[in-house]
Amino acid sequence: MLNLERLRILDALARHGSVSGAAEGLHVTTSAVSQQLAKLEREVGQQLVAKNGRGVRLTDAGQLLAGHAARILSQVALAQADIEAQRGRVVGEVRLAGFPTAARGLFPRAITTLRAGHPELRVRSSELEPEHGIRHVLRGDVDLAVVLDWSNKRLPVPGGLAQAALLDDAADVAVPAGHPLAGRTEVDLEDLADDDWVSWPEGEFCHDWLVFTLRSKGIEPRITHLAGEHHTQLALIQAGLGVCVTPRLGRGPVPEGVVLVPVRQQMRRHIYAVWRTDADRRPSIRAAVEALREAGAAVEG
Repeated sequence: MLNLERLRILDALARHGSVSGAAEGLHVTTSAVSQQLAKLEREVGQQLVAKNGRGVRLTDAGQLLAGHAARILSQVALAQADIEAQRGRVVGEVRLAGFPTAARGLFPRAITTLRAGHPELRVRSSELEPEHGIRHVLRGDVDLAVVLDWSNKRLPVPGGLAQAALLDDAADVAVPAGHPLAGRTEVDLEDLADDDWVSWPEGEFCHDWLVFTLRSKGIEPRITHLAGEHHTQLALIQAGLGVCVTPRLGRGPVPEGVVLVPVRQQMRRHIYAVWRTDADRRPSIRAAVEALREAGAAVEG
């Protein structure tokens, strides 16, 4: 008889690619992962992992069993969701992830609502950029992620995930107070063709969106500074080092010396939640989505 928890460890090793990654994803020690894998090998009578440089890799037998483990665990998750749905109580644990402005602008209100309405539910949260949030949901490391599209560029969302819209969020352009356009009631992006830009780090979805958007306006962007945190971006604008796009959700106080100017053709982020379809009937997921929608409505209102 195969042990379910050992199959979970094999699945985590296949998804994360390393013993340390599997241990981190399961919140156990690396020695515990190694011990359970050794026990699983004895159970099946075959070698499942082999040394690969300083790490390990799955053998052919390991890959075969890991594929079965993923399907078994998916069915277990579906069974748990059905049992929770039949019981109808919001209990257990729900793990949320969101990109930084969503974590700042939505999570405090949503988690407070969940704690007040469902005291038997444990809520954990973390910050993850949209593409990382989706990967963590698919791997089972989090239950629900808050992610985003821009109105002119969609985030790729793979199959097997359910979605729920939360809110639309407008974005403005931040310029130094001494900028020639600082006194305008609105601008076109073409007006900023000769400016230096502060952007998100290369490889992030929002950085790719900014480059795509500016080029679609015939602007070859001069991106001189990269910063993942909006407060850092605004500090660079305050110092007169460029201009940037700053969404309104979770923005907080704007530094002195920075002026926000709306864009005539408004830039909007579509913010939504994603979770695995095999968890769709879990009351805790439904409660989390509803709390996030209420938090989004409060922001839009």
